Amino acid sequence: MSELTGERSALLAFLWKNRKVLLTITGTAFVVSVVVSLLVTPLYLSTAIVFPTASSNVSFSEQRNVKSGSMDFGEEEQAEQLVQILSSSRIRDKIVAKYDLLRHYEIDPNDENKNFKLNEEYSDHFSFTRTKFGSIEIDVLDRDPDLAAKMANDILDLIDTVKNEMIRERTRPAFEINKRKMKQLEYDRDSIVKRIDSLSQLGVTPSNVRSNLFQALVDSKSPNEKKEIKAQIEVNMKYGSLFDALEHKRNEMIINIETFKVVYEQAESDANAQFNHKFVVERAVVADKKEKPKRMIIVLVATLGGFILGVFFLLIRDKIKELKALN
Repeated sequence: MSELTGERSALLAFLWKNRKVLLTITGTAFVVSVVVSLLVTPLYLSTAIVFPTASSNVSFSEQRNVKSGSMDFGEEEQAEQLVQILSSSRIRDKIVAKYDLLRHYEIDPNDENKNFKLNEEYSDHFSFTRTKFGSIEIDVLDRDPDLAAKMANDILDLIDTVKNEMIRERTRPAFEINKRKMKQLEYDRDSIVKRIDSLSQLGVTPSNVRSNLFQALVDSKSPNEKKEIKAQIEVNMKYGSLFDALEHKRNEMIINIETFKVVYEQAESDANAQFNHKFVVERAVVADKKEKPKRMIIVLVATLGGFILGVFFLLIRDKIKELKALN
């Protein structure tokens, strides 16, 4: 205990002995930190808050998942996906181009490292964070408070644009395949219908009518009528089975087309609809108070750091003197 007290007394004595030097160093650090804090460009923060949706499509199925309705809020998985989209180059490139951030951040367009510097500036000024409530905070810092709010709200609006682009990249090829298949099914159906029509023009009748031809032949009275019915019977005997097969095929294809229409309409909806992928909780507003720098913190940290560095400097200097005296 006495040793600890002795060390404290020695330290206090050392500080008192070098008080003028420490005051000079600390005072200099204080003045410099004040000047630096005044020279640092103030940045204003604008924040938008958004929730992801649980579902992003219109279902044509009768067995609709009640947990993925368009009115439901998204869960952790959807929130993480939204953060990834917000952090993607798809949104970054649109914001960079619209607001000419290369010039705004005073980066030389001829600099060979311009893209690296631009990405660094973007990372420092834009952040996307998932909160404990499952929402996403879109934070934008800028020296112009109006511009910060505009960029935050533009990013908010770009969520639907970019995600719909991503969905179309995946669903458009599937829709084109389904579209070609639907056209082929309709073409095949129409071809069969044309063949049935051509047989009908020859006098071929459906099977339920065909069975009455023989009774009509018996009931016929004039030779011309008998001749016509006999000719019709011969045509039906020759092409009747083909006619029945074509009718059966046509009916099957009509059922297949009606069944496939559900798949086709779903693919068409996914490929063309403009979905809403977010619930906007709060749009960004223009900040009336700067977010950075915190001048008081800068001054306190710099002053304290100057004092501590001064103490270390003096301790090292005295240690060097002791070593030289021993030699």
